[in-house]
Amino acid sequence: MLNYIFGLLSYDVGIDLGTANTLVHVKGKGIVIREPSVVARHKKTKQILAIGEEAKKMLGRNPGTIEVIRPLKDGVIADFDATEAMLKHYINLVHDTGHMIPRIPKPRVVVGIPSGVTEVERRAVQEAALSAGARQAYLIEEPMAAAIGAGLPIENPNGILMIDIGGGTSEIAVISLGGIVVNRSIRTAGDEMDEAIIAYLRLKYNIMIGERTAEEIKITLGNAHPTSLKDKIMVIRGRDLESGLPVSLKITSAEVREALVPTLREITDSVADLLEETPPELVGDILERGIAMAGGGSMIAGIDKLVSEQTRMPVYIVEDPMTAVVRGCARVLENPSLLKKVRVVGGLR
Repeated sequence: MLNYIFGLLSYDVGIDLGTANTLVHVKGKGIVIREPSVVARHKKTKQILAIGEEAKKMLGRNPGTIEVIRPLKDGVIADFDATEAMLKHYINLVHDTGHMIPRIPKPRVVVGIPSGVTEVERRAVQEAALSAGARQAYLIEEPMAAAIGAGLPIENPNGILMIDIGGGTSEIAVISLGGIVVNRSIRTAGDEMDEAIIAYLRLKYNIMIGERTAEEIKITLGNAHPTSLKDKIMVIRGRDLESGLPVSLKITSAEVREALVPTLREITDSVADLLEETPPELVGDILERGIAMAGGGSMIAGIDKLVSEQTRMPVYIVEDPMTAVVRGCARVLENPSLLKKVRVVGGLR
């Protein structure tokens, strides 16, 4: 009875709890929150000062009394309290409608998680969602959620190869008959690309840049194939490691590609390894259908061409790849039989 009342007075919520960004989908409203997974809090009192975009603006600019953290590392919870605070903030935000009949923040929640996490890491995500106010919390593996969000026929007896490149992990999975047949979850993704750009500029030009600048370079000039991006130039600012003084530098898209290719090759090598383990019948299906790509990392220019060259298979990027996982989480909430089939069993109820 109580569950029925809460169902009337709260929203069903799909959450893509990503290392870099958190997206929240509300049933009947669509995606209402797209915020960086960043929390700023007082170092001693642990009081939350800012969450999301407001907190991200503080990265690298905060005084000693404020710590700016990313609560998730490599797709799993690194700071439980900060993750709980962030989820609670977003759940309360979507229920704060301002209507005469108030909404109670006690939703049913589906959260996307990496496919390679341990039982302990799963329980941590579920506990964080329940502690943040959810009355029911279900988990779904990200490559499965991305395939559902992209509208792929996951329940058919045909093989689907989904690659989801996020901020902390790259998820590669072969899906058939509503389940994952073989999968890889590697901790090489968007964050490692940022680190590769920082390391490249330090080695080649002896210049140090911050995480935010590296991310801007990746978004503006990031490319994976010589034919993908015409020679573009960007002016960056950093600190000269010899003199310690500020310095400006022009870098090209070709240099950024040189910095990114070793990291991207790790992902393509993992795809090739997974294909070796895939049953031959399913490989034939994938060759016919093509490899689907989702996640923020799939938006790097020419990455589909690089994967296609390495695997000798057609590759395509799904529509709106950034939101595929959260859309998949929302769709399984609307379909109880599908939720029962694809949810990760284990952990809490």
